[in-house]
Amino acid sequence: MEKKRKAILTIFAIVAVMAIGLWGVDVEQGYMMVSEITTSPQDHVGQKVSTMGLVKNGTLSISPEMVSFTLTDAEDEEQEIYIEYTADLPANLVEGNSVSLTGTMISESKIEADQIVIGCPSKYSE
Repeated sequence: MEKKRKAILTIFAIVAVMAIGLWGVDVEQGYMMVSEITTSPQDHVGQKVSTMGLVKNGTLSISPEMVSFTLTDAEDEEQEIYIEYTADLPANLVEGNSVSLTGTMISESKIEADQIVIGCPSKYSE
């Protein structure tokens, strides 16, 4: 009986930790590809957007006030959008890395990001 009680308490604790960890996360809003945003940018201006892509080589600019770069679509590098980010610099933000971000699309070609998550580098990449 004691093992069963411990198992139930453990499951409850895991569920509680998951609920707290996901608090405030909008699970309805998925990440769009850059090409999805740039195909119809007028539909997203003024809206909160979540997107992912690659930091374009030669575009990363880091200053004390802001980080900016061009984000390209992972499948179509012709599709790109300019990103500005003013919060703390994410670790491992380098050109060529994949990133996911959330922010407000302030014009048809620019997003002001408020959250950036760096993709895990692949151990198989060169």
